[in-house]
Amino acid sequence: MEELIHFDLEEFIRTVGYIGVFAIIFAESGLLVGFFLPGDSLLFTAGFLASQDFFSFPLLAIGCFIAAVTGDSVGYWFGHKVGRPLFQREDSLLFKKKHLLRAQGLYEKHGGKIIVIARFMPFVRTFAPIVAGVGMMHYRRFISYNVVGGFLWAVGVTSAGYFLGNSIPNIDTYLIPIVLVIIIISVLPPGIHFLRDFLSERRKRKQAACPEVEPSAEIN
Repeated sequence: MEELIHFDLEEFIRTVGYIGVFAIIFAESGLLVGFFLPGDSLLFTAGFLASQDFFSFPLLAIGCFIAAVTGDSVGYWFGHKVGRPLFQREDSLLFKKKHLLRAQGLYEKHGGKIIVIARFMPFVRTFAPIVAGVGMMHYRRFISYNVVGGFLWAVGVTSAGYFLGNSIPNIDTYLIPIVLVIIIISVLPPGIHFLRDFLSERRKRKQAACPEVEPSAEIN
């Protein structure tokens, strides 16, 4: 099973080459159809292949960086275009304007950190720029954090694969465990966040169903 995973990922990258890698990073960074793509493991493995002289590391790193930044920008503009009419919509069963206004306020206060941190969180990194556009985060602020996050993620993870490939002998024998660790680390933060929200919501429902009886006032 491990050999199959290893073969599939490495052979896939070898088959699609630069254009395929750049296209996947672009899609996962801001297109709704890209949320399921393996960005972290793809970057690391591509960096490893660069250490084996299959890719040119500078070209790979620069291309992945550009693809990540432009992908997020496309996601932002998609959300921005779709989001404007949403502010004029009436509330419905599936749409509540207050949630959109809340999202806008969240991005005004913490949008920069969200854009950077989301890069390292699967699924979230695809939707973060879209939500930033819907929330009408100022584009100049968005693009500055987009560039920082895109560099740390695209260049950082690719560099990790490249330098580990050069420094550790026979690292290809450890590639599968490393990729699995990367996947686990990537999925862990949103998983913890989801569990925390689930437990919090469950606790609120219990409190609403069984409100505590306030103690009666003391008689002087």
